[in-house]
Amino acid sequence: MRSVGNLLGLLVVALIAMLTYKFYFSQSQSAGTGTPTQTIDVVGVKNDLLAIAQAERAYQAEHGSYASLSELVSSGAMAMRKTDRDGYTYEVEMSADGFRVIARCPATTTPGCTSYAVDQSMEVRPAP
Repeated sequence: MRSVGNLLGLLVVALIAMLTYKFYFSQSQSAGTGTPTQTIDVVGVKNDLLAIAQAERAYQAEHGSYASLSELVSSGAMAMRKTDRDGYTYEVEMSADGFRVIARCPATTTPGCTSYAVDQSMEVRPAP
């Protein structure tokens, strides 16, 4: 009788582990990252956005205004030379009181991908 209870307990633990595994991986794929390569690409894009935003803050502190990507590179505020990564393209929207850096995803080549944006709050968010 005791071995049946142990077997039943083991089956319950295995079922819980399988459901947790399935739930975890379904969540990661629904977040728009899918494959490990896509996940690495998205992390790189988010890091690029933060680097560009840091450069914007440094440029603003030195010059009193925000700058375009080309101005950030030419002034030396940003070491990154590329304005894209794995199909994502970067652009900067500036105003007198702030900036927004957008990474636009290649929706034509990667359906379901997500564009991201960061502003002076330094928080990367999905872009509309």
